[in-house]
Amino acid sequence: MPAPPTRALVVDDESDVQFLFTQKFRREVRKGLLEFVFATSGEEALEKLRTGEAADVVVVLSDINMPGMSGLDLLAAVTSEFPDLEVYMVTAYDDGQLETTALQGGARGYLTKPIDFGTLKGEVFGLEAA
Repeated sequence: MPAPPTRALVVDDESDVQFLFTQKFRREVRKGLLEFVFATSGEEALEKLRTGEAADVVVVLSDINMPGMSGLDLLAAVTSEFPDLEVYMVTAYDDGQLETTALQGGARGYLTKPIDFGTLKGEVFGLEAA
């Protein structure tokens, strides 16, 4: 019996992110290796985690700068309520202090945009880069 797909929750207020992830990982999704749940805010992400809509998610990829709840606020909530989840912060700003804050807050990693999908595939999802 094949292993269940790795489920990831992607949190970003930019509308093109869902399309981008769907395109970049279409082979892995089609092969049943990856499955994505998308949220456009920190509040929506927490709701999906709390209600079970994002059940079996093992990794969260969250933008840092979002309206309302920031990615760092989401990180604090997720690490408190769902300590087994790996959280990676994603930002357009390569800021050493922000990176330190995120890692000290429990983030597993800090990725800058544009996202290197090969690195994401290998380091975050544990899949071989094509």
